[in-house]
Amino acid sequence: MSDFFDREGDRAYTRDYKDSTPDILASFNDFNSTVFAAEGREIPLKFRELIALAVGITTQCTYCIDAHAQAAVKAGASQAELAEAAWVATAIRAGGGFAHGRLAFKLSGIHDLAEAGHVHG
Repeated sequence: MSDFFDREGDRAYTRDYKDSTPDILASFNDFNSTVFAAEGREIPLKFRELIALAVGITTQCTYCIDAHAQAAVKAGASQAELAEAAWVATAIRAGGGFAHGRLAFKLSGIHDLAEAGHVHG
C-alpha cells in the first residue's frame, strides 16, 4: 500500500469528486466536520479520534490511520493511548476471527454429521 500512499499528492484526486459529485462531497464534508467538531459533542474529541484510529487500523485504511493518529495527538492523546487504541483494534479483529471460526463449525454441519456417526472427533 505504501507505493500508493502520497499524503500530499493524493489530495489532488479530490478534484474528481468535486467535478463529478460536488453535492455529495459537500454533504460528506459537512457530515465529517460535524462528527469531528471540537465542541458540542458528548464524546470528547480525543476519544472520537482514538475511536476513528482504531477503526482505521481495523479496516487497514492507511489514510485513516495517518489522519486520525495525528488528529488524536493534536487533541491530546498520548503514546500510550495510541497504543491502547491499536490493541483494541487488534482484539476486535482477532475476536472477529474467533467468532467467524465458530460460524465455520455451525455452517459446516459437522455436528450433525458427528451425531449421525459420520464424523469422528
